[in-house]
Amino acid sequence: MEKITPGIGSRVSHPDFGKGVVIQVYSDSFEITFMDFGVKTVSKSYTNLQVIDHHGDDTDLISYEKVERVFRKMLLSLTDIQHPVHMADKWKGGKLIFKPGNDSLKEKEMPIDAFFHKIVMVRDRIRVMEQRINASDLTDDEKVALQQYITRIYGSLTSFNVLFADKDEYFVGEKMT
Repeated sequence: MEKITPGIGSRVSHPDFGKGVVIQVYSDSFEITFMDFGVKTVSKSYTNLQVIDHHGDDTDLISYEKVERVFRKMLLSLTDIQHPVHMADKWKGGKLIFKPGNDSLKEKEMPIDAFFHKIVMVRDRIRVMEQRINASDLTDDEKVALQQYITRIYGSLTSFNVLFADKDEYFVGEKMT
């Protein structure tokens, strides 16, 4: 009897992981979401995977979710569209107080979340500027020179990293080696 090779959407059963659904097919493996074990990669050479309900074929395909991720990443890199950036919980509801050195002047207050929003906007605009420089007709030497300024700008803004909830969102300047 010929073995049926599952495609995306096929329901399968694995002796260790139980029942699942194929969400991605590669040339050498399947990516399967199992009910109790989450997403696992199973080699096509694994012989104990049983196909319960066959869908599709065995060619290299890409799932809708992966296509969506690629398009999102591309749109973010080419436009001013922003993804949500979250402020660390410890600062929520807080305020900045600007107290002048001259006691005859009145201090000013600003909600930290408004300040954080402005910092994120600056960062996003620097990123867009960086992308436009890299896509421009400038010479490579000119691009490198401008990139060095941008890296220094990021380095100057690292003090604000304390406001971010996610370290992946931090400003990163020039790293010393």
